[in-house]
Amino acid sequence: MNRYKKMALKALSYCGKNLKKNYRLYRKFTNAVKVCIGHGCRVTDREIIVGDRKIPVRFFYPKNEPTSGILIFFHGGGWVTGNIESYTHVCCNMANQTRNTVVSVDYRLAPEHPFPKGLEDCYDTTREFFKNLDILDCKAEDITLIGDSAGGNLAAAVSLMARDRGEFLPKRQILIYPSTYNDHSETSPFPSIRENGTGFLLTSEKIRNYMDMYAPRKEDRLSPYLAPLLAQDLFKQPDTLIITAEYDPLRDEGEAYGARLKEYGNNVKMYRMKDAVHGFFSLPWKSQYVIRTYEIINWFLSSYNGQSEELI
Repeated sequence: MNRYKKMALKALSYCGKNLKKNYRLYRKFTNAVKVCIGHGCRVTDREIIVGDRKIPVRFFYPKNEPTSGILIFFHGGGWVTGNIESYTHVCCNMANQTRNTVVSVDYRLAPEHPFPKGLEDCYDTTREFFKNLDILDCKAEDITLIGDSAGGNLAAAVSLMARDRGEFLPKRQILIYPSTYNDHSETSPFPSIRENGTGFLLTSEKIRNYMDMYAPRKEDRLSPYLAPLLAQDLFKQPDTLIITAEYDPLRDEGEAYGARLKEYGNNVKMYRMKDAVHGFFSLPWKSQYVIRTYEIINWFLSSYNGQSEELI
């Protein structure tokens, strides 16, 4: 990484200081994105009713002839920021680049709704789709879970919960620089927390602040649905694609999760994005990192042969 990029990232890394105190302001800043259907993508809004809850979802239909594939998407933002509005440009591009219909879930955010409220929204919405496939006009094997950062954490947790409850089981999941562990301090077993924890946009301090708001009860941090790496076993998980970033504090725990999935016999593909930092998936659609990401995702969706491969 060249020194000018490092200098810019270091300056931007100071944004979001005092996150727990100013999270509402930070949320308004990160969510202040004009909704745009972008690139000719057709968009419709619906609600999934579960008990007394109405969970908003947004459907994104590709501009070109769609495949039968469905991507159920959980957005990032540390479980505290982000929504279907701020991720509309990401989801429009996702639909067009993959020719899959994308369904973005507007789950409840912390700290107003701490763990496991947001996860319950993601799980319940996904279960309703699997129980009522006519809503998506697809087969169960056409559905893939996908999420970035905190959304990657939620996708992995939904898959674990689905196996444990026996109500459904996704065929595939795509985890983009996911959070999978519960310790992001200096005592973390993962070197990337210390190597990339300052000066690369997402800092270890911000991660800890997000975790404090999402899981204020210490006992919750021992749940595998919060930290999937803590699961006693990882049998019977979906075919998995994990994409990490070279200069991301979450890099090592994401890759460690892929390694553990492999240990339990799951089909896994991992890719480390060279010279990239956390958050690259939300860059403009012509970014080299975004272009490469969709090359990998489309390979995974269309031609993955079910054999584990090494990190490349």
